[in-house]
Amino acid sequence: MKRFSTILRYLKDRKGNITLYFTFNLLSILFSLVSLTMLGPFLKLLFDKNVAKIPKPEGIKFSASSVLENLQWVLARLINEHNKVYALAFICLLVLVAIFFKNLFTYLSFRVLAPMRNFVMTKLRSDLYVKILQLPIGYFTEQRKGDIISRMSNDANEVEWSVMSTLEGLIREPLTILIILFALVFLSPLLSLFLFVLLPITGFVIGRLSRSLKKQSGESAEKMGLLMSILDETLTGLRVIKAFNAEKILQGKFLGTNNELNHLRNKMNFRRDLASPMSEFLGVAVLCCILWIGGRMVLGDQAHGGTSSLGLEPEGFITYILFFTQIINPAKSLSTAFYNAQRGSAAIKRIEEVLQAPIVVEEPDAPRQLASFQKNIEFRNVTFKYEDVTILDNINLTIEKGKTIALVGSSGAGKSTLVDLVPRFHDVTSGELLIDGVNIKEYSLLSLRDQMGIVTQEPILFNDTIANNISLGNPVATIDEIEQAARIANAHDFIMRKDENYQTNIGDRGNKLSGGERQRVTIARAVLKNPPILILDEATSSLDTESERLVQDAINKMMANRTSIVIAHRLSTIRHADEIIVLQKGRIVQRGTHDELLNQDGLYRKLVEMQEVK
Repeated sequence: MKRFSTILRYLKDRKGNITLYFTFNLLSILFSLVSLTMLGPFLKLLFDKNVAKIPKPEGIKFSASSVLENLQWVLARLINEHNKVYALAFICLLVLVAIFFKNLFTYLSFRVLAPMRNFVMTKLRSDLYVKILQLPIGYFTEQRKGDIISRMSNDANEVEWSVMSTLEGLIREPLTILIILFALVFLSPLLSLFLFVLLPITGFVIGRLSRSLKKQSGESAEKMGLLMSILDETLTGLRVIKAFNAEKILQGKFLGTNNELNHLRNKMNFRRDLASPMSEFLGVAVLCCILWIGGRMVLGDQAHGGTSSLGLEPEGFITYILFFTQIINPAKSLSTAFYNAQRGSAAIKRIEEVLQAPIVVEEPDAPRQLASFQKNIEFRNVTFKYEDVTILDNINLTIEKGKTIALVGSSGAGKSTLVDLVPRFHDVTSGELLIDGVNIKEYSLLSLRDQMGIVTQEPILFNDTIANNISLGNPVATIDEIEQAARIANAHDFIMRKDENYQTNIGDRGNKLSGGERQRVTIARAVLKNPPILILDEATSSLDTESERLVQDAINKMMANRTSIVIAHRLSTIRHADEIIVLQKGRIVQRGTHDELLNQDGLYRKLVEMQEVK
């Protein structure tokens, strides 16, 4: 149950609502018992011919017999002053009023609970999303995207329906059972003694049945995450799947995982569905024991003509039995809630793994603001390791303001990792990365990244309008500013050919645009932000010749008077860089201008010759 603290902490500011929920449930239970208490006098009225002759009791004592005697005396007065039909109407009216208030307070408890439930789930989903935004880029290389989506959707839904209903049951049902048990002790302490011996046995049996449910729930959640990952991969790679006739391979993978999930959920449902009938059977078994024990005692004492050793007359014993039957439904609900708690606990664990994931790129305690970029970017003895594998080794590099630095090297040389260090997508393992002579860890992340614009190899666009995609980094930009950025990026003409121009929705990931169009929109986004530092990660490597020409022209316009770090796939695009850095296995092996490096017998010249760049 300790995992429920994740949910309970959201209720800290809702103590007033919890108090109201508790109070309304308490009143609902009490009025329910009042209506049941009328059964004894009702039976007396129907079957006892001497009911009108009951003498007035000597005050009210704290005992069941005293309460029943006073109720019967009130009925006797009504019969004497009016008639039996009048007394019967009085009992019916009293029951009706009690049931009305019972249901009124039940409704009020639901009215209090619903906003609490929705508040908790809204806050939980919001915290999950915010945490996902805060997590470092490296976290997502270890996790399947579909599994994260599953935690956000399926596991959150499991918490809503399993955990929240469990928390409701853990307040309402134990309260109901405790009050009824107190009433039973009040009616007959001796008979209740037998009850307290039998009830723990039923609780032990139910507890034994649910032990494996938590483990199965965790396995089921993992399978659902895997299923979502396969679906995500299918939607992302549908073109490749069809091109390679791989539908059956993916279908087999999906169906296999889906069947495993089906098997696990069947096992879970069998155990869960056993909870309610098992608890009802055990409850009725206890009831039969009480009927047998109590019935024998009442019959035995009647045979000897004395008062029952239970302290109850027959109608009081019937009231006792009726009270006890009111425990069965809450006990069933409580056992179901306990089973749901096991399922929900596995979902909470998966959500906690995200909420408690360490944020390795942390905001400094007293952050400095990088108001503007003035001098240079300096890598000083920078080493970066990922899981004990050295990606960058002792990098020393200074990039002066206004200069263009190009990074080249074979795949896996560490180019993308190096540029990812500048906006602090990762932190260096050792050494320092400085901007204007200050370690970037001292700057606030917001002000640091505000100085940078990034254009990646794969255009990242969102299912929104072209205008909103361009203004992502500058949401207060006017339409004129957006159009000006699009003109610089050679995007304005194709945008104006769209049916709704800048208000055209570009679909999921921008799939309604061509590759070149998508890239020009991302360049327009970087232009509109107007950052002093540009990071271009192979922005033209996947484009056709015509699109590359347009995009490269847009990039050249954008790079004017800015500090640029360019990762180049086509070396012809970086001939005019102020300095070219050649990386191999995470180390700088060459540096210089295009012409200088061509005159050296090194890796750069080999790369140029491979691409036949003259």
